Amino acid sequence: MVSDKIFTVINTLFMIAFVVITLYPVLNTLAISLNDGTDALRGGIYLFPRKWTLQNYKTVIHKNNLINGAVVSVARTFIGTLTSLAANALLAFIVSRKRFLFKSQLSLFWVVTMYVNGGLIPVFLLYKGLNLTNSFWVYIVPGMLSAFNMLVIRTYMTGIPDSLEESAQLDGAGYMTIFIKIVSPLCKPVYATVALFVAVGQWNSWFDAMLYNRMSDQYTTLQYELMKLLSSVTNQGASAESMKNATAASAVTPTSVRAAATILTMLPIVCLYPFLQRYFITGLTIGGVKE
Repeated sequence: MVSDKIFTVINTLFMIAFVVITLYPVLNTLAISLNDGTDALRGGIYLFPRKWTLQNYKTVIHKNNLINGAVVSVARTFIGTLTSLAANALLAFIVSRKRFLFKSQLSLFWVVTMYVNGGLIPVFLLYKGLNLTNSFWVYIVPGMLSAFNMLVIRTYMTGIPDSLEESAQLDGAGYMTIFIKIVSPLCKPVYATVALFVAVGQWNSWFDAMLYNRMSDQYTTLQYELMKLLSSVTNQGASAESMKNATAASAVTPTSVRAAATILTMLPIVCLYPFLQRYFITGLTIGGVKE
């Protein structure tokens, strides 16, 4: 029919425009990061660099403590994602069981924690009292449980037929066996969704490093080091020394360094996302439906 063809054409044009609008900022940032900083100040850079250089990336990579920060960021992302997924999955499995008496009350309690917290100073004093400050575990322990992630997993688990659990119990399986061998394999989509949420949050986090491990270079993170680099480059942007460097062949500017840092920051997540994409939509759609 003519109406179907018109809809297909309009829908195709809309999706192409949406893809272009989505990809252009990323490609533009990549082009600026590969372009000479002083030349980039002239403007006119869109999808391709005008004057190629890797000086922006060299400036970022040669930052002190950057390698140590990258190691800490990878470790906190990997360990934090595994521990958070395991803790939230176990808790969601418990409150999704029909025989658990207080599941409604506890679910309401966790929903309240999503909107109410003790504030920055009480939380800092609590972490300090628990000896979590100036340690690696301040990145792991506070983020192990998330009310939002737990509710998403719980909602997904409630959609699993009860007959599977009942048949396993008839064969003598306990709750832990049911959770590991029956429920968890069926929850791969929602697990992948929550894992992506947690991994992105852990990788991009820098405020906790500044707040709790500011005096310890051993536990600094990549994002915190990049933030300090951008601050230092921005503060030096108007100095006499930087004005002298602006005449160099491959001078850097706050804009070019910021673009290089942005590309380096998003690269691991961009590489990880394609492996989780097939689970992402299913897990988010089914797990996000509230009864």
